Amino acid sequence: MSNNVSKKLNLVKELLKAIHMGEDVNELKRRFANVLSQISPFEIPLIEQELIKEGISVNDILRLCDLHVALFRDYLQSREIKDLPRGHPLDMLIGENEYILKQAEVLALYASAVLKAQSSEEVRNYLNMISTALQELRKIRTHYRKIQMLLFPYLERRGIIAVPRVLWGREDQVILKLRELSGLLSKVLQTFDEVTVKELASKALELSKDVSELVFRENKILFPAVWALFSEGEWAVIAELGDDIGWLVSVENRWVPKEKPVMPYELSISISEEQLSKLPKEFIDVVSRGVKPDTYQVQKEGDLDLGTGFLSIDEVKALFRSLPIEITYANTDGRVKFYSESFLHRGFVRTKTIIGRKFEYCHPPRLEAMVKNVAKEVMEGKVEFREFWTKVGDRIIRVLITPVRSVDGKVLGVSEIVEDLTDVISNVDEVKKKIMVL
Repeated sequence: MSNNVSKKLNLVKELLKAIHMGEDVNELKRRFANVLSQISPFEIPLIEQELIKEGISVNDILRLCDLHVALFRDYLQSREIKDLPRGHPLDMLIGENEYILKQAEVLALYASAVLKAQSSEEVRNYLNMISTALQELRKIRTHYRKIQMLLFPYLERRGIIAVPRVLWGREDQVILKLRELSGLLSKVLQTFDEVTVKELASKALELSKDVSELVFRENKILFPAVWALFSEGEWAVIAELGDDIGWLVSVENRWVPKEKPVMPYELSISISEEQLSKLPKEFIDVVSRGVKPDTYQVQKEGDLDLGTGFLSIDEVKALFRSLPIEITYANTDGRVKFYSESFLHRGFVRTKTIIGRKFEYCHPPRLEAMVKNVAKEVMEGKVEFREFWTKVGDRIIRVLITPVRSVDGKVLGVSEIVEDLTDVISNVDEVKKKIMVL
């Protein structure tokens, strides 16, 4: 162990004694703030392992985790990100990182305890604690999705490409390791093999280190950068869409933007000298090498604004043809207004002569009453949708009848969605072999 880590370990032991004696938390934060806020993600598992070896109780170390997380927020707010409103999306992301860091430290703590355990009963108990920590860490994907889908597009629009790609790659590795560790834990709980138990503990410590390192990279590099760069209009979008994805933490008062939302594709922007001066060194290095803002204009003249993007009429027609489903749409008057044809799979025979026809008349007389009743049920909200299975020749067809609603919930009509699932149903085992966990 290096002298630096050894020094920190001794200070941490002193802090733990103070915690055990019931000293005031605010006083402890004042006395130990500098050393605890500077403990790197690489040092956390190492220090916890040493504490476990020296017989310090798991419960005391857990209390240390809470204090370490609190101190890290104080450090960040005072030196890196100033005047951040409570309930702001960046405040929420930092709060999520506090939660994630705590779970990573807990995982490392119990992994170290497994390696030090004296009995099989102790090992099983700690393995159950690891299982609980992994369940909590699985929520990390929701955090990463917001980083990847909400923050990165605004950086890319400014020409900052490398940082988002590298961070996403690291986040992806964490997800893969988390999935691998969960599978290994299931195996360990069944076999309870000593070698595999040690392998599990080792991989858990590695995962904890990786997760903690990403927290530090986000909090000390990414978050200060986006705080310096993004406008209130950009944060307004991030707040709104963050709600759609979901948050791992909650606050009593949410931030309310005063500016209208600004999407990445609406930006035509470069990084000012003032903004550059506020960026972390890692970002300054990237920007100083020269970045070319993305000025591509995605919305073309004549495009339809579909709410989630822009398409020309030709693109709409081509897109419907490329889908593996076919759709028939009838309005609230029960009249067919549109149908699509797929070049991948053909369902029921339909022709342009059904446009304007009553929806139920597009089906055999024996099904007329049922079709009319099903359409009525879904449009009235009595059922969310109706599903039917049938055959056309030797092809197995799934039919969904769904309501069609506007963004404000007004019923506009009903859709009949037809999908040929023959190849899936007839080759279930082959399909399972092709499954890729993304």
